[in-house]
This record gives sequence, C-alpha cells and structure tokens, in this order.
Amino acid sequence: MAGLPRTVSGRFYSALLLLLAAAPWIIQWIDQPFFLDLLSRALILAIAAISLNLILGFGGMVSLGHAAFIGIGAYCVGIPGNYDIYSGWVHLALTVVVSAAFALVTGAVSLRTKGVYFIMITLAFSQMVYFTFVSLEEYGGDDGLVIYLRSEFPSFMTMDGPVALYYWIFGTLLVSLLLVHRLVHARFGRVIVGSKYNEERMQSLGFNTYRYRLVCYMISAMMCSLAGMLLGNFTSFISPDMIGWARSGELIFMVIINWQLALIMLFVMPTLVIIASVFKRHILVEFRRARKLNSKLTGVYNENITGVRVVKALTREEKNLEEFDGMATSLYRASY
Repeated sequence: MAGLPRTVSGRFYSALLLLLAAAPWIIQWIDQPFFLDLLSRALILAIAAISLNLILGFGGMVSLGHAAFIGIGAYCVGIPGNYDIYSGWVHLALTVVVSAAFALVTGAVSLRTKGVYFIMITLAFSQMVYFTFVSLEEYGGDDGLVIYLRSEFPSFMTMDGPVALYYWIFGTLLVSLLLVHRLVHARFGRVIVGSKYNEERMQSLGFNTYRYRLVCYMISAMMCSLAGMLLGNFTSFISPDMIGWARSGELIFMVIINWQLALIMLFVMPTLVIIASVFKRHILVEFRRARKLNSKLTGVYNENITGVRVVKALTREEKNLEEFDGMATSLYRASY
C-alpha cells in the first residue's frame, strides 16, 4: 500500500512509534504511572542522542561535550523561572538562540581540529560551561536550581500534567526524526556524509565543507538544547550535573550502539517490567486475600481459645467458691 513503510525495519520502527504514541493509555490501563515518567526520560535522552547522531554518525564529528547543550537548554528554563518568567515562548527562544550562539563560537574553533583534538576541545568547552554554572551561586551553584512551574504555553500546547508533557516530548522526538531524515537525504546531508569519508574530495568538488559542518554542528546543538529544555521541565530541577562529561559519554554510547537500538531497549525494558508488574500485582492481590482470610481464621481461633480459657477459669473459680463456702459453713457449725 502506498504511504506505508516497505522495509521490515521501517515497519518495525513505525510500529514502535505507534506503541510510544499509545503508551499513556496503556500505562493508565495497567495503573503504573511511574513508567510514564520512565518513558518520558528515555525519549528525552533519545532526542539528545539523535542530535549527536547527526554530527557523529553522519558527520564523523565525535563530540565529548554535547551534554553542555542539554545544560544550556535546561538553564534557559530555570534562570528565567528564577525571575518569575514562565512564558514557554521566551524559554524556547532563549534555548534556540543561546545554544546556536554557543555552538557557533565553539564550533568555529573546534571544527578547525580533527580526531582526538576535536574530542578534547569539545570536552574542554563543556567543562567550561560546567564550572560556569557551578560558580553561579545566585542560581544554586553546585546544589542546583528548583523550577517551580513548567513553561507556559497556550491551552492546546500546555505542558501541565505528565501526559501533556509526554506528548510534548514525543512530538519533539518525531520532529527531530523527520528533520534528521530530511537533512541527511538532502544535498546538505550528502555533503556532510561525504566529508566524513573524504573531505578533500568534497572540497575539490567545490563545497566549503567547513561551513557545512559548522551549520550541521549548530543544528545538532539546537536539537540537543531542546532536549535540555524538556528535561528541565520534566525534572523541575536543574544542576550542573546535567553538563558533566559522563552525560556526554552516555550519549556517545547510545549513538555507538545505535540510538534506535538504545531507544528500543529503553522501551522494551520498561515494557517487560510492566508485564512483570501486572503478574506481580495479581499475585499480590491473591496473597493479600489469602493473608486476610488467614488473619480472620486466626482471629476466630484466638477468640475460641480465649473463650475456652475463660470458661475453664470460671469453672475453676466456681469450684474454689464452692470449697470456700463449704469451709465457711463447717467453721460456722463448729462455732456453735
């Protein structure tokens, strides 16, 4: 049929996206709201991995400082919120503009290097951002900053509530996938991929590969900062730990093992846990019923035992009273 994916992998990923779209209803049906938070966090990381995959997987630019853009996006929500500015449009504009400006400056320097030098200089820029936010005591410093309200958008785009935020994240994931797909299959993407394998040949064909790579780096940075903006709204708390080199390493790991596989595992593992939790819930229900029945039987047994003990005690007391009465009668007769 026209319009449907023709390959097995295409159909599989389409089915996976449909499952992700229906995830809130499935999770609501099994009454496990925790897994919606788990999926939300997984999709945010998937967006960041997709952005890194654009420059690493297609462009061959191994950045060990990509987490800096996550932090920039998160702080573009937290810092305005510290001054009671909760407009989502302001947060979105700041996220895009600041990340693009930072990527332009750092990319202009970093892309003049290659190989391990590019890795180390991106790491250095990321650590500069990290220690900058650590030193800002007004915004929590190393302790982080609490976001009291989520970014405010019109009612049909609201982020209030876990389900609404989930669909914001899911929508951003779809847009990121579509954008990367269109870029890679366009002339722009062909130049980026060609530069990865043979930059000199692409230059000999008349392409300014440096500019192409710089624009690609900026697009990747803006996508990653959007993931940071969503992460700030999701956690309602931001800290410099978001910018640490370990987070950048996690993103590289996701791209190396293939971000689609990482997304599948992040979806499949919670699904398996959900299935296990459903069975566990049924087992717990039966166990609780059995425990209640056991407690009732124990109570009845204890009551019966207590009743028997009371009857025996009363019988004993009655005999003692009879003996006492007999002794008293004997003494009374002896006295006369």
